[in-house]
Amino acid sequence: MKKITILLSLLLLVSFGFAQKSFHDFVVSDIEGGEFDLSSLKGKKVLVVNTASKCGLTPQYKLLQALYEKYGGDDFTIVGFPANNFLKQEPGSDSEIKEFCERNYGVSFLMMSKISVKGDDMHPVYQWLTQKEKNGVQDSKVSWNFQKYLINENGKLVDYVSPKTKPDDEKILNWIKGNS
Repeated sequence: MKKITILLSLLLLVSFGFAQKSFHDFVVSDIEGGEFDLSSLKGKKVLVVNTASKCGLTPQYKLLQALYEKYGGDDFTIVGFPANNFLKQEPGSDSEIKEFCERNYGVSFLMMSKISVKGDDMHPVYQWLTQKEKNGVQDSKVSWNFQKYLINENGKLVDYVSPKTKPDDEKILNWIKGNS
């Protein structure tokens, strides 16, 4: 009887969405409008960043691209999620954002379609990133553009880093290199 009760409890948790998901369980839209299955990133560390083109922190694109060029590949990647949540600093369409990033910063890391990273229309990926009940690690709030989330090779949240922390900060570099 006890085993049946435990099994039913687990089934209820799963059916009501309380079971922890992995970052790899999401399918999102890329900046070109196609589907992108985050499970294709299994085995890689992923730096997730909410981006904006008209922000004082926008020059971080250059540092993100340099980080991607140095470490990107089989073991590490970057995923940018443009968002217009902070002072309307990302007003452009996906095609305008893509052109801006390529023209001004040579961005070649993964860029997804513009989403919301806070509020009532928060994208499910960011709900997972910011809610302990969903990610199993910690609660956080996206405080501004260029907040960074560190995802391990198994799709689990490791930590997050403030928007003002530059992509080449020792904390991020040590995590990428496996020194932390």
